[in-house]
Parts: sequence; structure tokens; C-alpha cells
Amino acid sequence: MLKTRESREFWLLALMALLVLGAGLGMRDPWPSDEPRFALVAKQMVLSGDWLFPHRGTELYSDKPPMLMWLQAALYTVLRDWRVAFLLPTLLASLGTLACVYDLGRRLWTRKVGLYAAWALLFAVHFTFQAKKAQIDPLVVFFITLANYGLLRHLLCGPAWRWWWLGWFAAGLGVITKGVGVLALFMLVPALAAVAMGWPRVRLDLRNWRFWVGPLAFLAAIALWLVPMVLAATGSGSAEYRAYMNDILFRQTAKRYAQSWDHHQPWWYFLATMPSMWVPAFLLVPWAIPAWWRRLRRRDPRYLLLLGWWLLIVLFFSIPHGKRDVYILPALPMFCLALAPLLPGLLRRRDVQWVLGGFALLLTVALLGIGVAMLGGEPSFERKLILERGIDTSVTAALGWVGIALGSWGVVSLVFSGARRFHLAVVSILAMAWVAYGLVGYPLFNDSSSARGLMYQVGQRIGPDAELGLVGWKEQNLLMSDRPVRTFGFKRRWYLQLQDGRAWQAQAPERRWLLVQQAALLACVDRAQAERVGVANRRGWWLVPARAFAGPCQPSAVDLARIRREQGKEEGED
Repeated sequence: MLKTRESREFWLLALMALLVLGAGLGMRDPWPSDEPRFALVAKQMVLSGDWLFPHRGTELYSDKPPMLMWLQAALYTVLRDWRVAFLLPTLLASLGTLACVYDLGRRLWTRKVGLYAAWALLFAVHFTFQAKKAQIDPLVVFFITLANYGLLRHLLCGPAWRWWWLGWFAAGLGVITKGVGVLALFMLVPALAAVAMGWPRVRLDLRNWRFWVGPLAFLAAIALWLVPMVLAATGSGSAEYRAYMNDILFRQTAKRYAQSWDHHQPWWYFLATMPSMWVPAFLLVPWAIPAWWRRLRRRDPRYLLLLGWWLLIVLFFSIPHGKRDVYILPALPMFCLALAPLLPGLLRRRDVQWVLGGFALLLTVALLGIGVAMLGGEPSFERKLILERGIDTSVTAALGWVGIALGSWGVVSLVFSGARRFHLAVVSILAMAWVAYGLVGYPLFNDSSSARGLMYQVGQRIGPDAELGLVGWKEQNLLMSDRPVRTFGFKRRWYLQLQDGRAWQAQAPERRWLLVQQAALLACVDRAQAERVGVANRRGWWLVPARAFAGPCQPSAVDLARIRREQGKEEGED
């Protein structure tokens, strides 16, 4: 009976994770800001056969290592469906992260603790939101968590040298996914501190030769990408490839950390990010801190390693000026693992249940309020969705009904959970909201968010035989185009793209069109002769025929300042 109950509890967790994270898979195209970029790079890998040096349009893409794009391209070659292939790597990575947290909790404490840790992580808003996006961060979170898993299996449950080596190797894979994968090795700092203070149960023997196989495994994982890339870049004689190598190895790593050029935030930014994005688990921190302190005073190394590593990650990312909420996402799994042993006791407390009930009530009221506002024609909602996102009124009405339905579900969940089980209401509301987001929100938002609707209109307007060029374009425009497209650079200043686009168009003016972002238009374009085709991703877009050009396309000082400002904003989004 015990095994049957344990099996049911595990499979309930597994099925819920698959439902919450996988709902909507295959029902949408890539959405900005990052998804179209990575999907486009992966698509060009498949089309060109060049997997070592990623391209975005005609330019090399050196902002990130190619691990995610490799996985997307590889899955597409098997599945032949981009809508599934671009999201599947992050889905599998997130499920893998949950599996690591569950099994580590089971081995460090009990099977019940592993379940609590995985449930807490699954419904942490920050984790779920990122897991449903095709970005690099869920993948690097998996590799860092896998590295932590391997290291802790040896440090706290060992000796387990094979897991120790796997931990180092996974950290290396994290580095070639996103440079911060090396942060998994910060786990050695509290481990060394525990050994120095004489705490029990920590196995860290630097004199054993097997210890040093770990760093070699770390370097071997990095070499899987680094060695072929460096050899190809240095041996090709291409200045472009050398620039790619220098940018991705130095500017995008150490220089980006030491001299952050975007996303500037105050030092305390993450102290506000965690309480707002790591809910509902973070709501229990006021009760957890005293309990953690008591366990640290008892010299329990499990808490020292988990909490020490979490604090080191927060400190590391608080130092540079540039900060984004996803930077500390890798710390969330270990936070949930440290919290999990306390949850059975905390959830029996009446004050904890009332805090969770208040959170569930707040969610319910917010959903009902948004739904009523949309159905009631609240101008601010409709204006933002229609003018900025290019969404029509039928979609806003549908979203209103979804909000009403979810709010009603929240009321039912609160009523049936009871005052002693408000945590079940929280799980119920969040699960339904995430499923609705995937099954209903994806189709409703897809045309405008992915630019599929815009590019479909463009294709219909210019006809199947016309040629199209892009100026001031975004990755989703090239990705969603129904035909081969001519580009004139991506990071080049928009006025230079417009000048080159005009020259290209003049070679065949009857069949060539330019799709130009509104912010990139200059006075040389007669807007009376051009056509505004719509709004997508908060940007206006114009179709410009050859007859719409009059005079030289030379930007004024005002134009240059505006283009520098607007294009700088878009580069900051990268």
C-alpha cells in the first residue's frame, strides 16, 4: 500500500508538471524578445548546414553560445515541425530540473521532502513562466541544477565519484550554453567552509586524485564547442570569424559582467525580484529564516551548502550594474530544496495558511477584475492591446471571458479548499491559469506576437511573385516571411539599410517592395505613396514601393538622434 501511494504521488507530480509546462506545445510560433532570434538562428543552421558559426540574416550572431540553437535545429531535423522543435528543449530541460530537485530532496532527506521541493519549484511563478518560453535560461538552469545534483551527491551522500565528475561536466555544458554555467562550482565555497569548520558529513578530499578528474571533465565539456570554433575561426583567415570569436569569448562574458552596458539596476534589485517572482514559495521565507538558523546552529551541512550557494549567486549578480530577473533563476531550485523540509510543518500553521489564502484571493480578484475591465470596454486595456500589440476587439473580448472563467475557478478553489488547505487553492488557481495561458492564450496572441499575422498581410498585399526586402527588421519578420527575403544587415544603422534597400529596389522597381519599420522611415519616403500594413510587437510597419521614394535618403541630425535612440533600445532588448 505504501509503494502504491508513493507511486501515485510521484505520477501525480509528473503528470501535473507535463500538463502545466507542456500545455500549448505546438500551438504558437516564437514570440519576442528572444524566441524569434534563437529560432531564426536554428533555422538558418538547418538551411545553410553551418552549425558552428550561427547567423542572424547575413550577419554572424555572437551574443550567445549556440547550445540552445543546436538543440532546436537537431529536434527540427527529427520532428520537421518548428512550432514543436523551438519549445521542446526548454520543456525537456525544465522537466529535467524538476527531476533533479525531486531526487536530490529524496536522497538528502526523504521522498516526501523531494515531492515538496518539486511542487514548490513547479508553481514558483518565475520558474513556470520561463519554462514555457524558448529561451536559454531554462536550459542553463537545468545544467546548473544537474551540476549541483552531481556535486551534492558526492559532497553530502558520497563518496560518489562518478556523480562528482558528472557535476563538473554539467557545469561545463552550462558554460557553453550561457557563460554563467560556471556558477554551479560556487557550491565548493560553502563546502570548503564546512570542512574548515569541522562540520560533519561533507566529503571534500583534495588529496584524492579522483577529485581532480572533475576539473578535467569541466574543461572537456567546454572544449566540445570551444576547440572546433577556435580552430575554425583562426584557421579560416576570415576577419569576420575572428571578430565572432573575440566577441563571444571576451566581450559577451567578462566584459559584459565587469562593464554592463544595458539593464542597469540598483544593487538591491534582486532583493525585490525574489519576493515578487518567486511566489508563492517565497511567501514562507519569514517563517523559514528562524528554522534555517536553528538548523545551521546544529551544524547541518545540507542547509549550509544550499543556502550558502543561493546567497553567493545573489551576491555575484548584485555587483555589476546590469541586472535582469532571469540572472538569479538558477538559484531558485536550490532555494526550493532548502525550503522543502520545512513545508510539512509550515503548512500546518494557521498564519501561513492565511497568507497563502490571501495570495490566492489576490489572484482571484485580479483575474476577475481584468476580465470585467476587458468585457466592459475599459479604454486603457483596449488601447494598450489594440494600438501597441495589434490585437483586435474580438481577441480582447475572448481574453475578458477567460479572465472571468479563471476568476470563477479561483472562487471555487478557495471555497472547496477550506481554511486549513489554502495551499491547494493556490496550486489549483495557478495550474488552471498556466494551462489556460497555453491552450487559449497562445492561439489568441500568436498572430500579433509572432508577426505571423503581419507577414501574412504583407504576402497577400504584394502577391506571390513579388520580392521583399526588410529595413529596420526584427527576427520574427524574417522568420515568418512566406518567401525568401533580402536583408541589408541587422545591427547596421537603419538609414544605411534604407539607402541600400532603395538601391536594391531600383533594380526591379515593379516587383520589389520594402517592409520598413516606422521608426526607420526618413523624409525621402512619401507616406502618401506608401502603405501602413499594421502593428506587431509594439511597432508600426510600412510597405514602401519604389514610387514612394523622392529625393536622397540622408538623415537629418534629428533623424540620427532618433534612430540612435530607438535602435539602441532594441539592441538593449537583445
